[in-house]
Amino acid sequence: MITILLVDDDPNIRRGLRMNLALEPDFAVVGEAGDGWDALRLARELQPDAVVMDIRLPSLDGLSAAERLRQSQLRCAVIILTLYDEPSNRARARQIGVAAFLSKSASADALKQTLRNITFDKGAQT
Repeated sequence: MITILLVDDDPNIRRGLRMNLALEPDFAVVGEAGDGWDALRLARELQPDAVVMDIRLPSLDGLSAAERLRQSQLRCAVIILTLYDEPSNRARARQIGVAAFLSKSASADALKQTLRNITFDKGAQT
Protein backbone atom coordinates (compact mmCIF):
# COMPACT_ATOMS: atom_id res chain seq x y z
CA MET A 1 0.00 0.00 0.00
CA ILE A 2 1.35 3.43 -0.98
CA THR A 3 0.38 6.07 1.57
CA ILE A 4 -0.09 9.62 0.29
CA LEU A 5 -0.41 13.09 1.80
CA LEU A 6 -2.18 15.61 -0.48
CA VAL A 7 -1.21 19.28 -0.19
CA ASP A 8 -3.11 21.98 -2.09
CA ASP A 9 -4.79 25.16 -0.91
CA ASP A 10 -7.89 24.37 -2.98
CA PRO A 11 -10.09 21.82 -1.16
CA ASN A 12 -11.79 20.93 -4.47
CA ILE A 13 -8.45 19.91 -5.99
CA ARG A 14 -7.67 17.79 -2.92
CA ARG A 15 -11.12 16.19 -3.05
CA GLY A 16 -10.74 15.37 -6.76
CA LEU A 17 -7.30 13.87 -6.24
CA ARG A 18 -8.49 11.85 -3.25
CA MET A 19 -11.46 10.47 -5.19
CA ASN A 20 -9.31 9.57 -8.18
CA LEU A 21 -6.58 7.91 -6.11
CA ALA A 22 -9.18 6.02 -4.04
CA LEU A 23 -10.05 4.05 -7.17
CA GLU A 24 -6.67 2.33 -6.99
CA PRO A 25 -6.32 -0.61 -4.59
CA ASP A 26 -2.64 0.13 -3.89
CA PHE A 27 -3.13 3.80 -2.83
CA ALA A 28 -4.29 5.21 0.50
CA VAL A 29 -4.62 8.95 1.03
CA VAL A 30 -3.77 9.30 4.71
CA GLY A 31 -4.10 13.07 5.04
CA GLU A 32 -4.65 16.45 3.45
CA ALA A 33 -3.16 19.88 4.08
CA GLY A 34 -3.99 23.32 2.75
CA ASP A 35 -0.65 25.03 3.41
CA GLY A 36 3.04 24.22 3.70
CA TRP A 37 3.23 24.34 7.49
CA ASP A 38 0.36 21.89 7.88
CA ALA A 39 2.03 19.69 5.28
CA LEU A 40 5.22 19.54 7.35
CA ARG A 41 3.31 18.78 10.55
CA LEU A 42 1.20 16.05 8.93
CA ALA A 43 4.19 14.51 7.16
CA ARG A 44 5.92 14.12 10.53
CA GLU A 45 2.78 12.68 12.14
CA LEU A 46 1.61 10.39 9.33
CA GLN A 47 4.95 9.34 7.77
CA PRO A 48 3.46 8.93 4.25
CA ASP A 49 5.35 7.27 1.42
CA ALA A 50 4.64 10.26 -0.84
CA VAL A 51 3.62 13.90 -0.52
CA VAL A 52 1.83 15.34 -3.56
CA MET A 53 2.19 19.12 -3.22
CA ASP A 54 1.28 22.27 -5.12
CA ILE A 55 3.77 25.14 -5.38
CA ARG A 56 1.46 28.03 -4.56
CA LEU A 57 0.40 27.60 -0.94
CA PRO A 58 -0.41 30.13 1.78
CA SER A 59 2.12 30.86 4.56
CA LEU A 60 4.85 28.50 3.27
CA ASP A 61 5.06 27.75 -0.44
CA GLY A 62 5.30 24.22 -1.76
CA LEU A 63 8.92 24.39 -2.89
CA SER A 64 10.04 25.71 0.51
CA ALA A 65 8.00 23.02 2.25
CA ALA A 66 9.47 20.38 -0.09
CA GLU A 67 12.97 21.61 0.72
CA ARG A 68 12.29 21.31 4.46
CA LEU A 69 10.89 17.81 3.95
CA ARG A 70 13.96 16.78 1.97
CA GLN A 71 16.23 18.14 4.74
CA SER A 72 14.32 16.32 7.47
CA GLN A 73 14.74 12.74 8.62
CA LEU A 74 11.51 11.80 6.81
CA ARG A 75 11.83 9.30 4.00
CA CYS A 76 8.83 10.40 1.97
CA ALA A 77 9.06 11.18 -1.73
CA VAL A 78 7.85 14.64 -2.75
CA ILE A 79 5.93 15.10 -5.99
CA ILE A 80 5.21 18.65 -7.10
CA LEU A 81 1.84 18.87 -8.88
CA THR A 82 1.18 22.41 -10.07
CA LEU A 83 -0.26 24.77 -12.66
CA TYR A 84 3.00 26.74 -12.50
CA ASP A 85 5.05 24.53 -14.79
CA GLU A 86 7.83 27.03 -15.43
CA PRO A 87 11.53 26.32 -16.05
CA SER A 88 12.56 28.22 -12.91
CA ASN A 89 10.20 26.12 -10.75
CA ARG A 90 11.45 22.90 -12.34
CA ALA A 91 15.06 23.95 -11.78
CA ARG A 92 14.46 24.75 -8.12
CA ALA A 93 12.56 21.46 -7.65
CA ARG A 94 15.52 19.55 -9.14
CA GLN A 95 17.92 21.45 -6.89
CA ILE A 96 15.82 20.60 -3.82
CA GLY A 97 15.68 16.95 -4.84
CA VAL A 98 11.97 16.37 -5.33
CA ALA A 99 11.12 12.96 -6.77
CA ALA A 100 8.96 14.31 -9.61
CA PHE A 101 7.46 17.48 -11.04
CA LEU A 102 4.12 17.23 -12.84
CA SER A 103 1.81 19.77 -14.37
CA LYS A 104 -1.80 19.68 -13.19
CA SER A 105 -2.68 19.37 -16.88
CA ALA A 106 -1.02 15.93 -16.93
CA SER A 107 -3.34 12.95 -16.92
CA ALA A 108 -4.44 11.27 -13.71
CA ASP A 109 -2.69 8.16 -14.98
CA ALA A 110 0.60 10.09 -15.12
CA LEU A 111 0.31 10.91 -11.42
CA LYS A 112 -0.58 7.33 -10.55
CA GLN A 113 2.34 5.94 -12.53
CA THR A 114 4.69 8.49 -10.97
CA LEU A 115 3.53 7.53 -7.48
CA ARG A 116 4.15 3.88 -8.23
CA ASN A 117 7.57 4.55 -9.78
CA ILE A 118 8.93 6.80 -7.07
CA THR A 119 7.78 4.65 -4.19
CA PHE A 120 9.22 1.58 -5.91
CA ASP A 121 12.53 3.41 -6.36
CA LYS A 122 12.40 4.58 -2.73
CA GLY A 123 11.86 1.02 -1.57
CA ALA A 124 14.72 -0.22 -3.69
CA GLN A 125 17.07 2.31 -2.06
CA THR A 126 16.17 1.29 1.48
